[in-house]
Amino acid sequence: MKRILLLILINIYNYSFSQNLKQDSIIEKYTKKCAYQFHYLAQGWEDCINEGIKADSTIAIFWHHKALPLWKTRKYELALKSYDKAVLYDRKEYLGRRGFLKCIFSKTIRNALKDLDDATKEFGDGIQNDHSYDFYKSLCYLQLNQYDDALKLMQIEIEKTKKQSGEDWVSPLCYFYTGVIYYEKRDYKKAVEEFDKALKRYPNFSDAEYYKALNQYKIDKDYTKYLESARLAKKDFDKGLTFTEGDSPYEKYPYQVNWYMINLD
Repeated sequence: MKRILLLILINIYNYSFSQNLKQDSIIEKYTKKCAYQFHYLAQGWEDCINEGIKADSTIAIFWHHKALPLWKTRKYELALKSYDKAVLYDRKEYLGRRGFLKCIFSKTIRNALKDLDDATKEFGDGIQNDHSYDFYKSLCYLQLNQYDDALKLMQIEIEKTKKQSGEDWVSPLCYFYTGVIYYEKRDYKKAVEEFDKALKRYPNFSDAEYYKALNQYKIDKDYTKYLESARLAKKDFDKGLTFTEGDSPYEKYPYQVNWYMINLD
């Protein structure tokens, strides 16, 4: 009986190994030797990925790549439809990523939070674009006006980074968003302190400069000073000193300043 069981296990292993080799060959054919020869917004990219899906529709990376140009061109419904397939075929690799994409791109916040929570429970903490899941969970709660939960998670993110890598490795965005949360909680003095921390790590960060000016105005009611500071922030924005996240050129991050809505007259 043991010998039969061992033979079954060996056959299963051999079949799995053979399938993996076959899929690796298909992936290489339609990505490295095809899609990667084009920009991801080019039609050639799409053609190669579609051919790959025809060859084996259970390969998750094809669905991930099919969704990529759809995210960047803001075709969110189609992007999610493809990305759901990526998660179906490789949940560990793509569930947390889908949560990030829902948070920053499609802004389906409650669904993003569920994906991030599920990914944490099933696979542990993860990193997306240099931030852990707690960072994006905090942004989700911020977008849902649940400020205490947002603050708690952002503070966890900051302390976790300090413990693992040292204080110098804390992202200025962590302090920026902590400041935003305190602003929404109407604790303007603490907000200014957090924006100062962000500016220490990223001098002339225009968004932090603007929100600092806004909070300082809430404290001292000096509109002339506020206007002067806001104009300086706008000048720094014009120099490109704003969000530097990998996806920020494609999507506005929560609370990223929209200067078209700011009156500087």
